[in-house]
This record gives sequence, structure tokens and C-alpha cells, in this order.
Amino acid sequence: MITQWFDPEPALKGMVFARELVRRGFEVEVLTGFPNYPGGKVYPGYRIRPLQRERIDGVEVTRVALYPSHDQSGVRRALNYLSFAFSAACYVLLRARRPDVIYAYHPPLTVGIVGVLARWIRRVPLVLDIQDLWPDTLRATGMISSERLFGLVGRVCRWVYRRVDTIVVLSPGFKRTLIARGVPESRIELIYNWCDEAALAVTGGRLPETFPGPDRFRIVFAGNLGKAQALDAVLDAAAMLRERAAEVMLVFVGGGIERDRLRKKAVDSSLTNVVFLDQMPMSEVGAVLGAADVLLVHLRDDELFKITIPSKTQAYMAVGRPVLMAVSGDAADLVRASQCGVVARSEDPASICDAILSLARAERTALSAMSDAGRDYYRANLSLAVGARGFAAIFERLIAARGRA
Repeated sequence: MITQWFDPEPALKGMVFARELVRRGFEVEVLTGFPNYPGGKVYPGYRIRPLQRERIDGVEVTRVALYPSHDQSGVRRALNYLSFAFSAACYVLLRARRPDVIYAYHPPLTVGIVGVLARWIRRVPLVLDIQDLWPDTLRATGMISSERLFGLVGRVCRWVYRRVDTIVVLSPGFKRTLIARGVPESRIELIYNWCDEAALAVTGGRLPETFPGPDRFRIVFAGNLGKAQALDAVLDAAAMLRERAAEVMLVFVGGGIERDRLRKKAVDSSLTNVVFLDQMPMSEVGAVLGAADVLLVHLRDDELFKITIPSKTQAYMAVGRPVLMAVSGDAADLVRASQCGVVARSEDPASICDAILSLARAERTALSAMSDAGRDYYRANLSLAVGARGFAAIFERLIAARGRA
């Protein structure tokens, strides 16, 4: 399992996934870096070294050196990606045991390149799990603006895709896009993301002192506060709500490169109905999400995000709270299909404001029905058990095919 981000970092398919594979009978080795995401600073208790091994809950975790960074500098971000790729490639090619199958988690694309090299040298099948479509994501988030570089990254993507045995995608839109780009449909599998169910199950814990009380209607956004989230529109909606619904409070939980700027904007605009909470471990996030009246998802109004299902969607549904989805496309379709919330237009403060007002003024029975519908849909279609079963089937199929060959 090759992934640049892994626990204790907020990793979508980290220890929870690895532990579930072990439970299903797989022997798992994780190849990752030293934890530094999202702040770009190495976590306490770790220091950069050429190699470090840990064994956690039956999972062998191998960490290799990288350049820690996660700021707005494209050069430093590239060094972060390339340094991990170089260290990972050296380990895979020179020191790692030969696996039966390789699972590579993308982003970044450089992890896919390492996976292809390992597949070629070790002659074992490779599964690439695509969470971000490159180069589209780099353009949508402002990471690159050069058309020449955009084209180069696109060519590398196609080179990787042609050399992968199975590609796993998170949404129907991703699958349609890859097919349009020449990837055979037979090599693409759709497996929806899940969430850290155990961590989110911890509700009713102590809430931060600045978390609004139950006399307010609390809209919570939890996660990365970056450029892709385009949260200025949500702050503008908060300004509209001051006069129309004094009971509504918007709570932002997390860190990211835009956090300080957004916080300053809220202060400068005298937005007394907005609260910022620091990033917190998943074991504490569940209590905050569980105390919310509504959970908010918002991304930039971009064609790429219309085929994306933000990972927080599954977490919101799993904890059983109504979802306000301000993302078009597949994510909005999921909310409509599950009947777990309402949809607003992305980067449209008036639309977001109206959606919040409709939820704040809804009957409690209607909100409870949304909560139950989201939780039930998650368990039936999006849970860890459902997703891990899909991955296990892919791994076993590829291993069996290799044995027959």
C-alpha cells in the first residue's frame, strides 16, 4: 500500500482501511512518509530519517524521508511530492519484499509513477485509487497555470493509466471522464469512499468552549480551509444571515492555507455569527459533528468538482445530520438520491443563504428524517464494509489471474 499520507495525518484511506484488510486476511505493508500534512511541519514524536518501521494493529508501516511542506509555494509542494516519490521508489526497488499486489493511492500523481515502476520491476499487479483527477485538480486549485506544464502532467497521467491493471474511482463522473480519455471501461471500478466510522461514533464528548450552544442553529463546515473550498461565498452568506436569522451560527472546523485570511475577513466584516475552531483529531471531530444541526459541504464552482464527491460527505451522512450540499454534479445527485439534505449553488451566497434559512425554519421531524435517510444510505452503499469488500474482490481477482499466468 503506497500512500504519501497516512495516520496520524488525516488520511482518507489510512489505518482504518489497512486494519480492515488485515481483518479480512490480507498481510499489509504500508509505505508512506513522515507525517506533516496539512501544516507542512513534522508531527511531534517524529523526525525525518531515511527509514523508520512501525507495527500498528497488525499493519507494517514503513516511513521514508521526504521534504515536509504544504503551503502555497508550487516549488515547495513539488519538492514534497518528488522527495517522497524518490525515497519510496528506492525502497520499493531495493529493500521491499515482493508483494502479491500493489495498491497506490493518488494524489499525488508521483505515487502512481512509483507504483508503475514497482509493477514493472516486481512484476505484480497494480491497483491505482484515483481521488483527484490530475492535471484538472492542479488547475482548479491554482497549483499550476502554465499550459505547457498542464499538458506535461496530462501526458504523464495517460502514461500511468496505460500501465495500471485496475483503476478505482470515487464517482460516476470520474469514470465517465477516464473513459472519454481513452481508459478502457473494463479496467475501471467504482468504489465510493467511506469515513472513519469508529472515530465519528464518539459523540457526546466535551465540545470546545467557543462552540455555540443549543439555543443557536449551528451550521458546521469541517475540513480543509483551502482555495478549492472557496469559503468566501459562505462568509458572504453569513453576512446576509445576520439580519434574516439571528439564531444561525456558522462554525468552521479545521486548518489550511486560507484559514487565517478567512478568519481576518470575518473579523473585518464584523461577522459575529461565525466561529473558527482549530483543527482537531478525528476522535474529537465526531462530537462536534454530532452537535451540529446541519453539516455543510462547499467547493468552488468548477467543472472538475461536478464529478467529485467530497470525502466529508460520507462522514456527514454517517453521523446522521442533515447535509447542505453546495457542490453541483455527482455530490448533489448523491444528496438527492439519499434524501439526506438540501442542495445549494456553489459560490452563490444568496443560494447558500436561502438553503440555510429553509433548514433553519424546517420542522424538526423533517430534519430528523433527513438524518435517518443519510445514515441508512451510508450503511447500505458507502460504508467501510461495502468499500473494503469491493477492494478485496479486486485484489483477490488480480492475484488469482497472476497465479493462472
